[in-house]
Amino acid sequence: MADLTLKQSLEAMDIAEYLRQHPRFLENFPDVAAELVMPREHGPAASLAAYQLEALRARNRELNDRLAELVSIAGANEQLMVRVHTLTVGLLRDNTLADVLKSFVGALNEDFHTDLVRVVLFRDGADLPRADWLICVPAGAKALPAFADFLGRGEPACGRLAQEKLDRLFAADAAEVQSAALLKIGDAGMLAIGSKDPNRFHPGIGTLFLKLIAQALDAAVARYATE
Repeated sequence: MADLTLKQSLEAMDIAEYLRQHPRFLENFPDVAAELVMPREHGPAASLAAYQLEALRARNRELNDRLAELVSIAGANEQLMVRVHTLTVGLLRDNTLADVLKSFVGALNEDFHTDLVRVVLFRDGADLPRADWLICVPAGAKALPAFADFLGRGEPACGRLAQEKLDRLFAADAAEVQSAALLKIGDAGMLAIGSKDPNRFHPGIGTLFLKLIAQALDAAVARYATE
């Protein structure tokens, strides 16, 4: 019985493959076309032409939906690019590192609607504003062993951070962070963006715009490396 079922299945696949290779087959055998029963979810069987037309219309609707989705994604990406450009131009206009950092964090909060931002700089912070969003580590990366692997790779890390990292970055606000993005700011430090939404940042998220933001901050901070 099993061999018969397998044989019938193979014959059906052979027929389907033959018809794909000879799409004009039914023109030479119209009697076969007249006897074929087209699949329908509702109502009686339709003609082959009607079935093909309906299939084409369904495919056209699918393509239109996909096109609308791509247009929407392109529009969202364009808006993001404009925000990144505006942020970068704003950083170029600042005259001190303190102003750079304030402008940067303000732009992330206002234009990118972030919940929590932490800028970690490997330098002394005596000349910088005292704020929850700024963490200065004069001893450098070696003072943050929990981040050694991340700093070694240099690639953005998105998703859930280990509790040790959350506590070090967000302190009293750590419990609010359900997802986060962690980026390296060149050799100057790290940027952490925390969200109360567990789906805001995840391992499969695109990181292009995050990288551009981090690179803009790196370039701006580098201007004051000798201060």
